[in-house]
Amino acid sequence: MRLPNGYGGVVKLSGNRRRPYAARITTGWYHNDKTGKRVQKFQVIGYAASRAEALQILAKYNDYPIDAAALKLTFHDIYLRWSEEKFPTTSASNIKGYRAAYSICEDIADVPFRNLRLDDLQRVVDRCGKNYPTLKKLRILFNQLYDYAMKHEIICKDYSPYVNITKYKDRNPNKAERNRFTADEIETLWKHTDDRYYQTVLMLIYNGVRISELLDLKKENVHLPERYFDVVDSKTENGIRKVPIAEKVLPFYTSWYNDCSHSEYLIHTMDSEHFTYHNYYINVFKPLLQPLNIDHTPHCCRHTTISMLADAHVDQTIIKKIVGHAGAMTLTERVYTHLDIHELIEAIDKI
Repeated sequence: MRLPNGYGGVVKLSGNRRRPYAARITTGWYHNDKTGKRVQKFQVIGYAASRAEALQILAKYNDYPIDAAALKLTFHDIYLRWSEEKFPTTSASNIKGYRAAYSICEDIADVPFRNLRLDDLQRVVDRCGKNYPTLKKLRILFNQLYDYAMKHEIICKDYSPYVNITKYKDRNPNKAERNRFTADEIETLWKHTDDRYYQTVLMLIYNGVRISELLDLKKENVHLPERYFDVVDSKTENGIRKVPIAEKVLPFYTSWYNDCSHSEYLIHTMDSEHFTYHNYYINVFKPLLQPLNIDHTPHCCRHTTISMLADAHVDQTIIKKIVGHAGAMTLTERVYTHLDIHELIEAIDKI
């Protein structure tokens, strides 16, 4: 059945996806210099497991259309807007609790809020390894953000009441060891480094940065001869730091740095575009790991770095400096510790 003009459409995406059907609308046009034709610009408003479900998403959008800009608002964007309203009216202890809960949500921070589903929220709970009181605060945060998004007509369905934390009431879910890559899994990744995107997974495992910090890394901030790069924008003030480059992955940095693309970013799409977290996770990270039967998120790379550094008996202060955990340092560590980049490089080369 042909849909009305201006209504939008449904397309099936390639690859092995849980929700392969995308409901999308036209947001504009541009001129293709190669073909000389006008080409549509599309905005995806939701993903579905079936064409019928995607058509329902499209129907709901046409019943209650919203500003196209709102479709792009990420989980992080909604958190910032909500916190601007909420924090002035609540206590300092509550603010601290909300911020701690938000810090658990790194894997969904850059996902458009409208695209999130119950499975995405539940995965944050199941993999974070936090105790029950922290999970209660996390669920409250989900409730608050969905309430805000519903109130402002950014979404039309609230998944937060269905998030299950009761199964973790008497135990600590997913202890840290479950979230790290095993030695066998890392060895398997090394066998596929002819694919430059497999290289990015190993780069994450051997640098300890947050995924957003690597995806936002510009070539101008990479210093190959000195074997480090600068993180100039981070979620925390203490995240602004120099990160050492391990010798074993230095060739990957060099290859990405010297590629012939016109991208200003070190890591980029095949079209030389900047990666968002959602784009990288859905279109690169998951498709790379699934055929290898490896089930991890990008954040597990960061945890693996920390674990391997600890296994190598690297001093905890140095570990905190490398991964940007300065906020977890004692007052003495923060005030009196001045570590040279060469000390950090020596530490990262131990793993």
